[in-house]
Amino acid sequence: MYKHVFLTGPPGIGKTTLIKKASEMLRSSGVSIDGFYTEEVRQGGRRIGFDIVTLSGKRGTLSRTQSDGRTDRREYRVGQYVVDLVSFEQLALPVLSSTVKENGKEKMICVVDEIGKMELFSESFIRTVRKTLDCAGALVFGTIPVPKAKPLPLVDEIRKRQDVKVFHITKENRDVILEEIVAAIYDCRK
Repeated sequence: MYKHVFLTGPPGIGKTTLIKKASEMLRSSGVSIDGFYTEEVRQGGRRIGFDIVTLSGKRGTLSRTQSDGRTDRREYRVGQYVVDLVSFEQLALPVLSSTVKENGKEKMICVVDEIGKMELFSESFIRTVRKTLDCAGALVFGTIPVPKAKPLPLVDEIRKRQDVKVFHITKENRDVILEEIVAAIYDCRK
């Protein structure tokens, strides 16, 4: 039996859009849900980074193409992006930690979009995700990248878990798979 639901697929395929739509469907039906998603930040039609946005509406910087110029902390980079680990952890960790508790007989749904290279610079995030995945009262609904030549250990760990259902999002199924994803989440809550 599955306990968690993850979406995977290439960048830009619509994973975050599906996370947001499914989260809204679940919330509107009274399901207890919290978490975060990532959102592109554009300036002058050009992507300059990503923000982390909680389901309660709080927003912080995940990454930008420019460094903030601070020299008092280590810089983490993914391609052209500089990851703001402090901002990410300030929003993501409290949301994850709050779901690691029993919520009556029903599981609390924790949205984690995404578990990727930028987020995995945080050792605290890795530990908290593992703890949330192992928590009896939590159902993780998240996204993970497609496998690459250099594997990401936590992502591989998630893929191999027996209690994880992974949906592969493609151009062909992204517009018709929403109800199947939501049904899988309801099944996991039983």
